Order: sequence, then structure tokens, then C-alpha cells
Amino acid sequence: MMDQKPDNTTYAAFAGIVLIGGTNFIAVSLSNQEMSPLFGATLRFALAALLFFLIARARGIPLAHGRAAAGAALYGLLTFGVGVGLLYYALVGLAAGTVAVIVSAVPLFTLVIAVLLRQEQLSLRRVVAGILVVAGIAILSAGTLGGGLSRSYLIAAILAALVSALSSVIAKSLTHVHPLNLNIIGITTGMVFLAGGSLLAGESWALPHERETWLALLWLVLLGSVALFQMFLFVLRRLTASASVYAVAGTPVIAAGLGAVLLDQPVTMSVLAGGLLVIFAVYVGAISGMRGTPKIPLPECPDLPAEMIPDELTDPPHSL
Repeated sequence: MMDQKPDNTTYAAFAGIVLIGGTNFIAVSLSNQEMSPLFGATLRFALAALLFFLIARARGIPLAHGRAAAGAALYGLLTFGVGVGLLYYALVGLAAGTVAVIVSAVPLFTLVIAVLLRQEQLSLRRVVAGILVVAGIAILSAGTLGGGLSRSYLIAAILAALVSALSSVIAKSLTHVHPLNLNIIGITTGMVFLAGGSLLAGESWALPHERETWLALLWLVLLGSVALFQMFLFVLRRLTASASVYAVAGTPVIAAGLGAVLLDQPVTMSVLAGGLLVIFAVYVGAISGMRGTPKIPLPECPDLPAEMIPDELTDPPHSL
């Protein structure tokens, strides 16, 4: 198969994930100042699920059922429920920089899982890029590394990275499920899981009062959830799972830059050097390998009439 020019739409969506995902770090920090963390995540996902549902209804897209719904629920439980819960727990006992370094291994974990499940072939370029991402995040987070490495919190952070990698591979295999259905069912499942965790933790379920908190929540719902999750699935249907997750790997660079501008956080040499290394790793692991791919019909979709299946591009089994 001959290579084609890179897909500019995929480039734009990939960049959008990096920019919005990086900004989410700031928005979540603002949200957590007035709302309990798990309750804030529950409220965010509840509103996002409602918006996804209204969009699907407006477009006349029926809700998925059967195996398609089960796959979407598994994706959501891992992505929005277990993954988020493990990260919150890990951050209780580990420094933010330590958690960031562990989670930065997601591209490597994704590649290994995708290879084991025969979804992709082993790529030396992507292995090297994954190692560079971990190194870059370690340098960028040097100022917040440290603290005791309690076993339970350490295991939680590692499991969070593994869950994130596995959920991306699962989502890549669900091309027969409409992206809106994947998000409606997935986010709703994760939201229920987080709500249960919030109640078990005895969190206060109080709505915010400050205007800044509501603005942060509005960002997290409209752009940080609805736009971000749709763009990720858009990219995931055009690239392999191990390439797509590099968009997430690049978000700490944006977070560090915004932290310096909005929160007066210092810009040190480690931040600059680590950020540049991460950007280079993202280029090596994903952007340099982006290729335009010919349109390939999606497999028959059990939850949609044939005429309503989105005109998506999908990868050949072992591209990128």
C-alpha cells in the first residue's frame, strides 16, 4: 500500500487533544478548590453524558444495545471509572510528579497490550519514543518528584496507567459502535462508578458558589469532556491505539505552560528541557508516523442502520 499525505484533520484533532487535555489540569485544580474531587468528576461526567445523549437524539442516532452496549460500558468503566478512581487514590499518597512519571508510561503499556492482542506489530520507533516520554516527564516533573513510595499508592498509579492503556486498545476494537454511543454509555458507566466511590468516601455533595468554579466546570463539560472525548475517538479511528495515546502524553507540557502563565508557577530549566523532550517524543512516536489512509468501509454496525454509520477512516490492521 502506498503512503499518502498526512490527514490534516487528524493533525488538528491530535493537537486539540493536547491543548484541551493540558488545560484540563488547570480546570480540575480550580474545580477541586470548592468541590470534593470525586463528586466534581461525577458532576462533570453526568452533565457531559446528558449533552452527548441530547446530541445523539438530535441526530437521530439510536442508543446502542447488546454486545455493542456491553463493549461501550467496559470502555467507560475502565476509562472514566476505574482509571480516574485509581489516579485520585494514587495522588493521596504520592507526589504529583511521581504519578505523572508513572502514568507517562501509558504509550509503552498501550503498545505492549496491542501487540499481545495482535492489534499492532512491535515498533522500535514507538518503543524509543515511549522511553523518551517517560524521561521527558521525569525531567519536567523534577520539582514535584519525591515523597515516600507507599506500596498501595504506587500500585494504584501503575494500575491506572495499565487501565488507561487497556481502555484505548478496547476502544480501538469498537469501531462498529458509533462514537456518540461509546461516549454516552461509557461516561454514564464511569460516572456511576465514581458516584459510588464518592459516597463511600463520605464526600460532600455541594454545588459550587464561586463564578470561577462554575467556569472551570463549564470548560470541563463542554471542551474538556464532550469535545475532548469525541476528538480522541476520532483520532483513535485513524491511528493505532499506541500512536493515539501520545496526544495524552503531550498534555503535561501544556499544563506546565499554563501553570506558569495563569498560576505564576516558575519556569525552570527542567520544565523547558523536559517539555522539549516530550514534544520530540510525541513527534517520533505519533506525528512522524501519521499517514493518510484510504477509506475502508466500517464493519456492519449492530446498533445503527447502515445509512447512519459515520463516514470514518480506519487503519489497515498493522499500519503505523
